[in-house]
Amino acid sequence: MSEIGTEVDLFHPAERVWHALTDREVLARWFAEVETKTGTRNRLLLRTAGLPGFDAAVDAEVTERQEPELIALRCLEGGRRSRLTCAVTATAEGCRLSVREVLEHGVWADEQRERREECYRQALTNRLPAILDWLAFRQVDLRRGEAGMTAEMPVTEAFDEEPAPAGRRSRPLLVAGLAGAALAAGVAVWAVLPTEPDRAAAPAPAPVPTATTTPSGSPRSTASARPTRTATPDATRPSRTPTARPSRTPTAAAPSEPAVTARYETVSPPSRIFGYTGEVVVDNSGGAAAKDWTVVVTLAEGGRVSDASGADWRQDGQTVTFTGPPVKAGQSRTFTFEVRDSDPATKAPEGCAVGDDPCAGL
Repeated sequence: MSEIGTEVDLFHPAERVWHALTDREVLARWFAEVETKTGTRNRLLLRTAGLPGFDAAVDAEVTERQEPELIALRCLEGGRRSRLTCAVTATAEGCRLSVREVLEHGVWADEQRERREECYRQALTNRLPAILDWLAFRQVDLRRGEAGMTAEMPVTEAFDEEPAPAGRRSRPLLVAGLAGAALAAGVAVWAVLPTEPDRAAAPAPAPVPTATTTPSGSPRSTASARPTRTATPDATRPSRTPTARPSRTPTAAAPSEPAVTARYETVSPPSRIFGYTGEVVVDNSGGAAAKDWTVVVTLAEGGRVSDASGADWRQDGQTVTFTGPPVKAGQSRTFTFEVRDSDPATKAPEGCAVGDDPCAGL
């Protein structure tokens, strides 16, 4: 028996997530178009042909339904039979959605199994949160003088509508969804150089009278000789102090290797209403050894990271710490992270640093 699954924490109530799972029109926007079989309530056709890991459309039957906590389907696809379960668990910040599919008859090739699981993960972590944000935005009554959510939400009975008219074109669903959520590849050049401190100009030595211009036997020769001996050392010391020492200091620091640097960019599509996707590129531009790195991102108040790719992470309040394998000399490593934020105007973190150095681009 083979099994795949994924889960995601969502900053939305369980009722809204249930609506996205069971409403035909909404489900088509983030996963697959659905048709109900004529004269039946619980028999469905999921048009998944063409999605990664799927060979054909899925003939499904609803076997269990507990609104808004659980829906289970028995699925037939390409000679294989499986059981697909979607469980919604309320949390302090919203809910957790877990999707699990167990193969009961037939086999998945290793590559197909991996692509199918990745298809579920991409749908849950990228497309679904954007649709939930859109649903939440539709609930805001802009006609009222005070901001807030309306008490009612449009409800469509799940999987109980008439079948779609003949000839209706099927969308390639997640393929189009993934294209809409693709990360931008543009990378800004980071060229922030420390400013060299200004060197203090050495005071010019005062003119020194010489004993040769005054007769040796006159009293003036004695008076002129004493200032000559006193002024000469005083004029010489200021000249040696600023000119010799600054010139030696940069020379001693030159052999040190450059530190690991990082640059930040927001790469989520403009259509994202709430939250954003951040991308950080960590560079090791010099040195002969691989370097460890730690990137600390400071989110706006109330922001939460829901998923990250390319790095390990942990969040403590507004501070999110990302770590990963060492970066070899002359190479870089890129990681992305999904941020959920209730303020539509927030499209970037408040701060980003690698070690003691701030990230470029923020």
